[in-house]
Amino acid sequence: MPPLRLTAHPARIDKIVYDFGFDVRLVFISIIVLLLASGIGLGATWMTSTRGANFGAITIGAWTARPKTGTSEIDPYARASVARSGELPVGTGDGITFIASTDDKGRTLDGRCDVIVSGTTPPARFWTMTLYDTQGQLVANTLQRYGFTSEEIVRSSAGNFEVRIASRARAGNWLPTGGIDKYLLVMRLYDTPVGVATRGQRDAPMPQIATTGCP
Repeated sequence: MPPLRLTAHPARIDKIVYDFGFDVRLVFISIIVLLLASGIGLGATWMTSTRGANFGAITIGAWTARPKTGTSEIDPYARASVARSGELPVGTGDGITFIASTDDKGRTLDGRCDVIVSGTTPPARFWTMTLYDTQGQLVANTLQRYGFTSEEIVRSSAGNFEVRIASRARAGNWLPTGGIDKYLLVMRLYDTPVGVATRGQRDAPMPQIATTGCP
């Protein structure tokens, strides 16, 4: 008996090849879409955890505070930011933290420039003003001066103060920058009425920040 030969119809073979190719393309496109979506999601999370998200934020001039950071109502992005920095946030019953990365005109705080922080602060039993680099680390300097407190800062007869931030020594309340290109100013107010209900400069008169000169 002659061997049995199975012969497929050419049109059927073409259809099988086409269907297989279509399935491969569909899987490939799906993988690309998933990778793009994952990348965008991870990128957005990284941006908000490193630069901060404005959920429930208070912005007064160049200063921004997130009063819920030290509470159980902290949002997921702020929680990720705190976990990344390792900083222990000020509890809502203890005070509030304001951060500035620019001056009042939106110019990035540059350690090579002269910057003046002047005015007054909201009512508080005690406050600190500290200079950090963009990684949240204290800026090294030969004087080992990293900030001022409400108890040591020199004020005018009217009760206002003026802090000069620069790489070279300045008269009065001078805060050295070490000449770094970018830095953050962090003001912590303790035992203060400023909180979630605060809306603007009238409720919380924050110091003005002005860049007065650059080399």
